[in-house]
Amino acid sequence: MAAKRDYYEVLGVSRNADEGAIKKAYRKLAKKYHPDSNGGNPQAEQKFKEVSEAYSVLSDPEKKKLYDQFGHAAFEEGPGGGFSGFGRGAGNGAHGTWSGYGPDGSYQEFHFQGGDMDDIFGDLFGHMFHGSGKGSSGSRSNSGSRFGNGFWDSGGAWDHSDGFTGGGFSGRSGGFNGQSGNYGGASGFDVRGGNLTAEVSVTFDEAVFGCEKTITYTNPGDSSGKTSSLRVRIPAGIETGKTIRLAGKGMPGTGKGPAGDLLLKVTVGEKPGYERKGLDIYTTVDVPFTTAVFGGEVLVHTLYGDVMCRIREGTQSGTKIRLKGKGVVSMANPSVYGDQYASVRIEVPRDLSPEVKQKLKEYEAAYKRSGKRHAA
Repeated sequence: MAAKRDYYEVLGVSRNADEGAIKKAYRKLAKKYHPDSNGGNPQAEQKFKEVSEAYSVLSDPEKKKLYDQFGHAAFEEGPGGGFSGFGRGAGNGAHGTWSGYGPDGSYQEFHFQGGDMDDIFGDLFGHMFHGSGKGSSGSRSNSGSRFGNGFWDSGGAWDHSDGFTGGGFSGRSGGFNGQSGNYGGASGFDVRGGNLTAEVSVTFDEAVFGCEKTITYTNPGDSSGKTSSLRVRIPAGIETGKTIRLAGKGMPGTGKGPAGDLLLKVTVGEKPGYERKGLDIYTTVDVPFTTAVFGGEVLVHTLYGDVMCRIREGTQSGTKIRLKGKGVVSMANPSVYGDQYASVRIEVPRDLSPEVKQKLKEYEAAYKRSGKRHAA
């Protein structure tokens, strides 16, 4: 089997690239190699899988930390975690790293160097399964091998009967599966699968009114590497940065543990002439000079259609017209809507005829004679 390429090389970024650079590189490559854009091209599909796998690691701070430290070896023992760099030194010292997900589904990582093997396993597994280390109750007598399996049995005493098996641990109390390093066994732990994250982009109007989207993604937990498609309902009123949770569409669980969730982070596009702030919408309306002077009506565009608004005599530029209920619906309460605020922008006449210019000069002179200050 060919050796895996360096994840940074796959995405074409340096090892000190930040989250934004990694995401940008991934989106560019994912778009280039996406199966929907390459008509069954197997090379493109393989590239897409490779890019998705690299991004799934480098976009996750914990996984990235492990990869930077141990490379691909950090993940060779499966998603449940395992030992890395384990060994013995002079004076019966020990060193290595264990990383994975505890019984409560939380990520845990242990680094150890030197010390007694029983102390190390007591701290590690006592912490994981009983929330304590050397202070745990129960017998610690060990008249046999120093490599007992290190799990508490039902009576609270150390069980040394099985020792190491294969690449992990196994014993009467379940624990780690010797094949992959995951929690397993008929009496082992059922661990919930990890969550997956993805992004979905919607237009301004789709976010306001809601819509349905079909997304295609690759689940890193599926060894076949095949892509999956989902029809997702985007709720009305959603905004950039919000997350849609799809239960059970994430990484598969271990044992009888449920699958994790797929978390979709939403990005909303812009709409020319419209600005959203919370539930409120802000726009601009052009008002003819004479309408602003004498008053009248103007047509205002809204997300729900055009409406006629009354303009008061002497309206100034910057005046805001409030259109109640013409904003965005609340996701929390469908009966609540924001408002629209249309800012008045007075249109100054251009290309005036000599006659009109003369009338304006007469107006200017009369305005000054009235003792009022002329607005420049």
